[in-house]
Amino acid sequence: MRITLVEDNISLAKGICYRLEDVGHAVDVLGDGDAAESYLMRDGSDLIILDINLPGIDGLTLLKQMRKRGDTRPVILLTARADTKDRVIGLDAGADDYLIKPFEMDELEARVRALLRRRAIPQQQLHPIGALMYDAGARQLFEGDVEIELPRREMSVFECLFAANGRLVPKATVLDHAYGVGADVADTVVEVYVSRLRRRLSPHGIQIKTQRGMGYQLVVEAAQ
Repeated sequence: MRITLVEDNISLAKGICYRLEDVGHAVDVLGDGDAAESYLMRDGSDLIILDINLPGIDGLTLLKQMRKRGDTRPVILLTARADTKDRVIGLDAGADDYLIKPFEMDELEARVRALLRRRAIPQQQLHPIGALMYDAGARQLFEGDVEIELPRREMSVFECLFAANGRLVPKATVLDHAYGVGADVADTVVEVYVSRLRRRLSPHGIQIKTQRGMGYQLVVEAAQ
């Protein structure tokens, strides 16, 4: 899944980012409220981790703006404020969860898992694609009862292409989905993951078409 982290403490942001990437998430990191204001209106992440005390626009204001425009994505607030009244203010502003600094990374990871499971509940039906079935909530592909195991980066690429519903996806978009916006990764790595994924999917009637200089397209072969 893709997560947006808004946190101005550089060392903490790096720690959170590394931990979440280790378990397969792509993480976009922003360090101040002003940058986050416009970014949150156009990004496509599945969950947001938002510090309250930010340079520029504070986290509570950002959260209120999200909810006012109908953005229902789950939000975890981070804060050093431990008073119950502060927690109530955050939850009333629209937060789904609240973590008080300092916290253990294990606890943050567990909160993320819980919120992503909750969001996936309406989407737990299986989606047929070629000869396979895709469970979006569990991030799994099946052929009958047998799971087609994909490494986490390849699964991220598949999710990005699948979500496009047959439309062309630019290489930069695939890279952002797999690694997070602004990641210091050469775009040639996308070609490697696409090639590996193509070999895995082709026997099941699923093709990844490449339009040179433009991007990739997930195509299901017509049944014979």
